[in-house]
Parts: sequence; C-alpha cells; structure tokens
Amino acid sequence: MPDKVLQKKMTRERRHRHILKSVRGTEARPRLVVFRSNKHIYAQIVDDLAGHTLLSASTLSKAIRDEVAKAGNKIAQAKLVGMHIAELAKSKEMTMIVFDRGGYLYHGRVKALADGAREGGLQF
Repeated sequence: MPDKVLQKKMTRERRHRHILKSVRGTEARPRLVVFRSNKHIYAQIVDDLAGHTLLSASTLSKAIRDEVAKAGNKIAQAKLVGMHIAELAKSKEMTMIVFDRGGYLYHGRVKALADGAREGGLQF
C-alpha cells in the first residue's frame, strides 16, 4: 500500500516539475501555486525571480477559518480560499497572475480555487 502512495506522490511531483518549465512568476505577474492535501487546500502567490512568497492563504487561515467551518464540503472551502487570496492580492494591487495547478488535474478543488480567485478579481 505505501508503495502506491509514494508512486502517486512522485508522479505528481514529476508533472509539477514539467509544468514549472513553462510557468514562471515575475514581479509583474506572480505565480499562484496550489497545494492540496486530503483535508486542506493551500494557495501561495510567489515571485520566482526574487524567490519570495508574497501572499498565502489556506483553509487554516485565521481570517476565514469561521467561514470555512460553515462551508459544507471541500470544494466550497477551496472556493473560499480562492476568493480570500484574491482579496489579499487586490490589497497589494496585484491583478494579473499566472496559475500553477501544482501537478494536480484541473478539476474539483483546484478548479474551485481558481474560480474563486477569478471571482475575487484576479486575471489569468
């Protein structure tokens, strides 16, 4: 059983490295990175040229913890995280980003986070 879990993780990491060859964040257009665990979802906005994380949000963030607890399922929680990261980005005057799905398929929670970010005003 652990071999399948390790194989799945290695396959996702390989896909992510392949995606990173073409998706790079700059100061003008930073990269929105998604990480998904079984219970939570995390999003970061990264400037790859400087090597800094500019913003981050997750289902564990104190600002949206109460809303996340009220949201029914993980897809609704991911959408809330996307809307929250968009609010944070707009407060720092960022509107254009590059979306990095982190090697995950673009459906379910990853898609919900992207949709929430778009509704919050980010363009990608």
